[in-house]
Amino acid sequence: MIGIIDYGVGNIQAFLNCFKRMDVAACRVNKPEDLALATHFILPGVGHFDHAMQQFNASGLAPELEKLVIDKKAPLMGVCVGMQMLGTGSEEGDLTGLGWLKGRSCCFQNAHDLEPLRLPHMGWNSVVVQKPNQIFPDGTESNPQFYFLHSFYFEVKDQADVLATSNYGHEFASFVAHENIYGVQCHPEKSHQWGAQLLKNFSEIR
Repeated sequence: MIGIIDYGVGNIQAFLNCFKRMDVAACRVNKPEDLALATHFILPGVGHFDHAMQQFNASGLAPELEKLVIDKKAPLMGVCVGMQMLGTGSEEGDLTGLGWLKGRSCCFQNAHDLEPLRLPHMGWNSVVVQKPNQIFPDGTESNPQFYFLHSFYFEVKDQADVLATSNYGHEFASFVAHENIYGVQCHPEKSHQWGAQLLKNFSEIR
């Protein structure tokens, strides 16, 4: 069972619809006691980093979810701002992130003395898989395309955590993972067959 974390931020129904089309069991989780219903978790997120963290901290879900993900190693995927929440923080705000992945979110405009970029980075972009892994089992032979909508990217501390990269002004880590925790900067729920396959692969992690 895939638990979609509903803390008032993100399009929960889009994920539920996507899993339903694939005949994968999924449910909305908005109470701590409901977390026990799921084996895998999706942490969606849109908008401002601090707002997302405030909503998540106020939801009461964080302590029990941390036990399941950190202690019991339940697979979790953070999506877009949900990915950024997994790090230590963001240039977009002042609040502390969950710290489940090593890294923090930075603004494209502040990266590597780039020429001004049009923000947000919005639309389809190629993804270059760096190594075979559980969500990209075809490895470097695949050439997936995903839909992005973001102005901040995840600056990963350990390059061993990078699963795939994309380019917008410069190369950035668009997919990361450490053990059972995954972060994806794109929106798989909006990425047609590539997104559906990614979510299916995630649901099959054991």
